[in-house]
Amino acid sequence: MSLDLADARPGAALAGRALAALGRRWRGLPVEIALPGGGVVRLGEVGAAAPARLRVRRWRALVRALVAGDIGFAEGYLAGDWDTRDLAGLLTALASDFEALRGFALGQPLHRLWQRRLTWLRANTLDGARRNIAAHYDLGNAFYAAWLDAGLTYSSALFERPEEPLETAQARKYAALARALGIQPGHRVLEIGCGWGGFAEFAAREIGAQVTALTISPAQHAHACARLARAGLADRAQVRLCDYREVRGRFDRVVSIEMFEAVGERYWPRFFAALRERLAPGGLAGLQVITIDDELFAGYRRRQDFIQTHVFPGGMLPSERELLGAARREGLAGATLRRFGADYARTLRVWGERFEAAWPELRAQGFDARFRRLWRFYLAYCQAGFAAARTDVAHIALVPA
Repeated sequence: MSLDLADARPGAALAGRALAALGRRWRGLPVEIALPGGGVVRLGEVGAAAPARLRVRRWRALVRALVAGDIGFAEGYLAGDWDTRDLAGLLTALASDFEALRGFALGQPLHRLWQRRLTWLRANTLDGARRNIAAHYDLGNAFYAAWLDAGLTYSSALFERPEEPLETAQARKYAALARALGIQPGHRVLEIGCGWGGFAEFAAREIGAQVTALTISPAQHAHACARLARAGLADRAQVRLCDYREVRGRFDRVVSIEMFEAVGERYWPRFFAALRERLAPGGLAGLQVITIDDELFAGYRRRQDFIQTHVFPGGMLPSERELLGAARREGLAGATLRRFGADYARTLRVWGERFEAAWPELRAQGFDARFRRLWRFYLAYCQAGFAAARTDVAHIALVPA
């Protein structure tokens, strides 16, 4: 590490000491930090690889990060206090040595205490879950339609070829999960968290299943109902504005694609109990779930991160080990069918490109520059997590034990 600070103000001195301590521990990918006073901090071995670059515009960006950890770091980006030409690349480099960053990422004790309070305030009770989902998904169907694929699929695709269109890879994901679960014509299929109806349409049209799809987002419900009616599938697929805890009946298969992340750890037992209760004899459930590395889970569960604070209130990633353990305690045996985190990193890269291309349209919808930076950071932050293998995505099968 090299450090050259030309500014002696208190913010500079505080940041300088923190960066010097970080540099002594850094073993990750090289990072170059340009400071407001003209100084440069280099983390990692000089010449080892082209460094990721971060330009600090105002000292308060670093002070904010020291106080509020990774959330403060993100908020500095939202405020325009720092910038970079390759946001996903920078965040991937920073994620490459999280051990060195751990003390900084957590923030100060009072900040952590406030974040724990937010976790309880945003609990996924029946009413709380609806508020949390609305905060994210009811930004408007037009917003998501501007940059997702034509089928409005907001979950990881499954790629096979380098230049494959996103739409093709999303359809492959649906087919792979349906095939793994052995969904057959006439099967009664419950989908928990149906998004805008992509899987429901696929299962009804391509397989001939009888689908009951659930969402608690009014915007998604309206779109999915209209979509299935246009496709002539209203007799084979119905969409209900209903929480998973309120549905009744038995089904041959239960599917949930990237909805479990919105359940909240406190409600995991109820979710898995609901799966068990909804499965008919011989039934099988399948999840597509974003997971956090098993070794990171203990620290992650104790605090709110950037996504929970600013993008998806009430969200909570499981680790694969914790998920399977929670399912087992509710009488479900589980097995992981595939992991495809690299495909999610690619999906997010494509989404990021489409989001930027769609910005003139989104701006016309009323979204401002800060919102643009928020979603730019969110998509890059998620991409970096998968690229650095801190997070993964898996297909998991569950059966009553």
